[in-house]
Amino acid sequence: MSILVYTESENGKLKKAALEVVSYAKAVADQMGTSVTAVAVNADNAETLGNYGASKVLLVKDDSLKAFNAKKYAAIIENAAKNEAAKVVVVSSSANSKYLAPLLAVGLDAGYVANVVEAPSNVSPFTVKHSAFTNKAFANTEITTDVKIVGLSNNSFGLVESGGSAAVEDFSPSIPDSGVTVESVDKATDKVSIADAEIVVSGGRGLKGPENWGMIEELAEVLGAATACSKPVSDLGWRPHGEHVGQTGKPVASNLYIAIGISGAIQHLAGINASKVKVVINTDTEAPFFKAADYGVVGDAFEVVPKLIEKLKAFKAANA
Repeated sequence: MSILVYTESENGKLKKAALEVVSYAKAVADQMGTSVTAVAVNADNAETLGNYGASKVLLVKDDSLKAFNAKKYAAIIENAAKNEAAKVVVVSSSANSKYLAPLLAVGLDAGYVANVVEAPSNVSPFTVKHSAFTNKAFANTEITTDVKIVGLSNNSFGLVESGGSAAVEDFSPSIPDSGVTVESVDKATDKVSIADAEIVVSGGRGLKGPENWGMIEELAEVLGAATACSKPVSDLGWRPHGEHVGQTGKPVASNLYIAIGISGAIQHLAGINASKVKVVINTDTEAPFFKAADYGVVGDAFEVVPKLIEKLKAFKAANA
């Protein structure tokens, strides 16, 4: 019996969330006195998972799996969980994992808790703390099924290197025909992705137009951050929909979220509430975002942001 982890990758490279779920699984395994087995699909550097606590990696190499398909991926993990007699399966809280986890729960007759934020307070009974009500509260839930599925909230546990090594084994489970052809629409870039970003710089309609996005991108570059936007901005075509964060867009769980010219509609806040520190820059003192923010700057973004960039560049130069 081991803890089984699904590790996500993109274009052959393991995502940061993959390393975090393995780090988390190692902590759970230590509590339960067992080991960690990871499942990786088309990952080129699967052996690196050993450094985060995996003792074995089941590697699936299949060109038909280059694009994520929830049904096929769930079948792979279900097969691996049964082979390993895993009682706990850990996935991330990415959009893809939230698609496949319910399918996996049905296949394994398992209880599933999403948005878990820390290691179990108790493994017998198995009790986990998770965010609730769009990250406005926390709840402790006991999973009573024989097999348990944990969806770890991104950036909640962090990366923990253990210095270990993992044995990588080829894994070729039977994969069903899902009846659906999936075509990826995300374009690979050298920029930090929203899902993996420690820092996110986000803009709203207060930027007044796409021609003013240069300072958002410059601030993000200085901070090593990802860029994002509110829903109205993507609806207007100022920015690609892939940058839209919020309840109907991508969720953000960064360590620092900087909102510039975003009023803070409830749908937007629902998508970014998991971020640890929220900073708002807005001219409107009545903007709802100020009530949710840790730090607020009342001012014109076109005056505040360039000065902020200037100060950050000076700080980096002085501390290089």
